Amino acid sequence: MIVCCVGFLLFTWLWAEARGFCESVQRRRMSAIDSPHAAGIDLLVRDLGAMAYAESLALQRDLQRQVIEARTGSCAGGVGHLLLVEHVPPVITISRRKEARQHVVATEQQLRDAGVEVAQTDRGGDVTYHGPGQLVVYPILDLNVLGLRLHGYMRFLERIVIDTLAGFGVEAHRDSSATGVWVQRKPQNAETPTLQDTAEGVSPQGVPPRQGAKICAMGVRVSRWVSMHGLALNVTTNLDHFNLIVPCGLAGRRVTSLQHKLGDRCPAMSLVKRVIVEQFSHGIAQLAASSSGRS
Repeated sequence: MIVCCVGFLLFTWLWAEARGFCESVQRRRMSAIDSPHAAGIDLLVRDLGAMAYAESLALQRDLQRQVIEARTGSCAGGVGHLLLVEHVPPVITISRRKEARQHVVATEQQLRDAGVEVAQTDRGGDVTYHGPGQLVVYPILDLNVLGLRLHGYMRFLERIVIDTLAGFGVEAHRDSSATGVWVQRKPQNAETPTLQDTAEGVSPQGVPPRQGAKICAMGVRVSRWVSMHGLALNVTTNLDHFNLIVPCGLAGRRVTSLQHKLGDRCPAMSLVKRVIVEQFSHGIAQLAASSSGRS
């Protein structure tokens, strides 16, 4: 009887340890690097799988509120959350920008036939598309912890995506006239971002297609220096759905995907998720170290 009890307790302990380890995969404990004065930073990573846009938006708002409130609570010092999602059903999101709705060129019947919804959003930018095969990343981050303001944060997001794509053999760049990440022919004003790059972008107008195709769109909202919304990276996205809109309000600029660029060599979504989370973890640790060293 004693042996059985001990065996049962040992099994229970091992099961709890294994469960705790699995849960810790999503909770990445990062020590800020290259700075002995910086404390550890918590980044909570959640893969939401397939989720409707409205549901993920409500979750973002709740987490943003939590991060703001945590500044004065026992959890002070955490950097925030990283949400990964594919939006199902597919959706066109329209910002509050006055002309944004005009950039939905499809009729209501065409949208119904394509199975694409339309939703109003409070992020920056214009109009964009989200759907299956597109990796949407919503960083809910305390920018004070990272020592960033809005334009520096946008350059940070661009660098994360550029480094992620480089890991799959795709050379990408940013365009100082249009926020986001671009591939193919590099324009003369293309720049490779750095962590310290805080240059203010210019409101884009129509640009000739010779300047390449957008592979990743971005749009954010910041409240009390905590971010929400984020980036949308086309992996195996149905690019035909972009014909329903003028993507990001940029007439004449094309859209592409990893699948379109790499064909059969296109990585699985699970691998793209893993790589981009690693890039965020590394980049956030660098920023936290730098910010702590300045404080």
